[in-house]
Amino acid sequence: MTAAGESAGTVILTFNGGSSSLKFGLFDVAGAKAEPLLTGEIETEGGGAVRLHAASATGRFHVDHSLGEAAPGSWIGHVVDVLERSDLPAPAAIGHRLVHGGPRLLAPVLIDDAVLDQLESVRSFAPVHIPAALATIRVAQGHFPGCPQIACFDTSFHTTMPAVASTLPLPKALRDRGVRRYGFHGLSCESIVRHLGPALPERLIIAHLGNGASVTAVRAGRSIDTSMGLTPTGGLIMGRRTGDLDPGILLHLLRDCGYTPATLATLVDRESGMLGISGIDSDLRRLNAAAPTEPDAALAIAMFGHSLAKMLAAMACSLGGVDMIVFTGGIGEHDCGVRATAATALSWMGVALDPARNAAGAETISGDSSRVVLRVLAAQEDAQIALHSADLLGASNRSLRDDEPV
Repeated sequence: MTAAGESAGTVILTFNGGSSSLKFGLFDVAGAKAEPLLTGEIETEGGGAVRLHAASATGRFHVDHSLGEAAPGSWIGHVVDVLERSDLPAPAAIGHRLVHGGPRLLAPVLIDDAVLDQLESVRSFAPVHIPAALATIRVAQGHFPGCPQIACFDTSFHTTMPAVASTLPLPKALRDRGVRRYGFHGLSCESIVRHLGPALPERLIIAHLGNGASVTAVRAGRSIDTSMGLTPTGGLIMGRRTGDLDPGILLHLLRDCGYTPATLATLVDRESGMLGISGIDSDLRRLNAAAPTEPDAALAIAMFGHSLAKMLAAMACSLGGVDMIVFTGGIGEHDCGVRATAATALSWMGVALDPARNAAGAETISGDSSRVVLRVLAAQEDAQIALHSADLLGASNRSLRDDEPV
């Protein structure tokens, strides 16, 4: 990685981290385009081992090897090593995906001590995600001193929701403390809207399906309703998260079953969902393989599909109909069975799947007679982070120039 490397626009390094993985990318941003120079990921493999893989857009540079039991705190050091060996240009700024910023941090922002303090104060809004993101930011600051760091929030896209969708049925005193529906996977949704461009319909539903899953209703490019709530635990059944759950169950577990707030948090975020139902795994690929002989695996898959179909129908209600449904995320992009289950359940509203297109993973999988277009599109969260970061960096630089004495 060299400062002398050539680029057409502003070079942005992005980090999109979770508790067990770290995606990263180097993008050349010019106007509304974010061209990937290099993309990669560090992810756990099982047994404590960690693997790094990365490749340049040209294909001239490629790495794929085990990092052994490298601790998360060391991961960014390995990314820096990859960038230095790639001979690509140095970043002008670093963009980070933040799942949640609480009620005050809703738009992309330059990270300073005040922003870090605010993120620390809302750790409980996304306890699985915010601590890992904060750790990534602090390590990145050490490796890239003086390089602007920018936080991009998954909640930003959903600030357009009307009060009827964003308000939770709680007393005003709690609502005034920021207890409301925020919505997540916003960077993914933004990238889908951007990808569709002129083909963006008036009434769009985006189903982001992965280990975390949500469904969002989009009218004319703006979020008007979504399945997740105050935290990323609500909505659909997910890999390890419960999704929507009768709150009385939580009270019962606290009062009568010996649970504490800490053990309850572990239950609803890490031990439930498809993992809890199946008793096998949260990975849908493993559940698909086990389903023919394991009834609980088959039940987990069926319940996930049922949960998805109900939420798609609910979002169609919010929109007053639907013109297009987009499947994205790891499951949405790769599991044809889940897509088929959802389409079959929605046949009453004119959804018709083309089985051959669906099995082939085509970009359009609806049949010619379908009243609703069904698309499969890749989420481009990292490119969206790069675009936001370049915009904010440009605005910051312009502000600094405007403040210079004449």
